[in-house]
Amino acid sequence: MSTADNPALQDLIDTFDMLGDWEERYRYLIELGRKLPDMPEAEHDEAHKVRGCMSQVWLAGDVDAEQRLHLRGDSDAHIVKGLIALILALTDGRTAREVLDTDIKAAFAQLGLESHLSMNRRNGFYAMVERIRQMAATAATAAG
Repeated sequence: MSTADNPALQDLIDTFDMLGDWEERYRYLIELGRKLPDMPEAEHDEAHKVRGCMSQVWLAGDVDAEQRLHLRGDSDAHIVKGLIALILALTDGRTAREVLDTDIKAAFAQLGLESHLSMNRRNGFYAMVERIRQMAATAATAAG
């Protein structure tokens, strides 16, 4: 995925570059997480829980008539909420095909997160990415 295909990625790259040090970048991620809309309490259940995360993480979504995913997420950890916000910035409101064509792992690497998060956090991040890819794949299959 090029940044031209996803302006949200370019915005994140520009912001991360501007922030400079990792302490500022972590604060920014936490701030992104604080801005996430509240997820309905009913979706804080086993069906929406993401396995493979150290923290509690829930992801849910709907698909509209144009096959665009509308995603929601929450976590009990501030930094993880920020990671959810980052993933949603790259995927929410995009079509199932666009989500499947988005290389979120490459975006993660472009932002430098790969080398600045613990192995457990990275594994949790990839579990969240996989959940969203599954939602997109299901939507794409349903669309025919």
